[in-house]
Amino acid sequence: MCEKRRGSGSDAPLQSAIEGWTPARRLAKHPGMNIASLTEPVTADGGPVTLPDADKWMQGRTLYGGASALVAYTAVRRAFSDLPPLRAAQIGFVGPVGESFEVRREIVRQGRNVTQVRSELVGEKGVLLTALWLFGEEREANALHAADPVEDWPGPPGEREDAMNGKGPAFITENFEIRRAQEERGPGKPVVRRWARLTDRETLDPVSGIILMGDVLPPGAMRAMQRQGPLSSINWSFNLLDPEPTTTDGWWLAEAACQHADAGYSSERLRLWNVDGKQVLDGMQSAAIFG
Repeated sequence: MCEKRRGSGSDAPLQSAIEGWTPARRLAKHPGMNIASLTEPVTADGGPVTLPDADKWMQGRTLYGGASALVAYTAVRRAFSDLPPLRAAQIGFVGPVGESFEVRREIVRQGRNVTQVRSELVGEKGVLLTALWLFGEEREANALHAADPVEDWPGPPGEREDAMNGKGPAFITENFEIRRAQEERGPGKPVVRRWARLTDRETLDPVSGIILMGDVLPPGAMRAMQRQGPLSSINWSFNLLDPEPTTTDGWWLAEAACQHADAGYSSERLRLWNVDGKQVLDGMQSAAIFG
């Protein structure tokens, strides 16, 4: 879940919204500690979990969506170590996730090739996050169709401008590097694109890193809002196009594109490409548009 605010009429309020909705709170960097603090407390046995550095990943009242999804995924991987590669997931951000909760996970169905596993983060008032993970063995390809090339390729991340400029919430400024990947600024076509990478790229396996990265952008509907107001992610579903994703220097091109917005909700398409322009994730998200 997330909350971000959008301004109108000038680039500055909108840019502030895209980069974060509260002043940056500078934290001392501890290489490897922040991400490890999300995964190390999660055991194969499940049960109660307390995250010692949850404050470094908080987005308003709740844990950043990619961080809470990573916790739920880690719980599954540690409980069932012989699963095939991850192919897809459906994640519901039900309520605010704090520093302490209970982890539950179970195999829903295990077939010859595909295994579906459910994991949940549960608090005193009930389920906070629910996720269904789909793991599948590789099979001989019958249908072959490569994802379309990315449109309006922005060029390598090393040539792009830093998008944070010292602003943004602490969980972004301390854990991610964000650079511009589009010329548009301010109101306009409801698409947000950024080059992004983790500041600590050695702690996680590639799939866990993708899960932590995949929800890093605000909804594209931010550019179409008529007045300033908060936005909140409700869910996130994705297909992993490459079960062993790779890129150069940790950089991924992230995109959040509004496909339809009305009645207080936005349907968003979320995608990730590597530095070579190969798409590795195709997802959708529902976002609540307030204000």
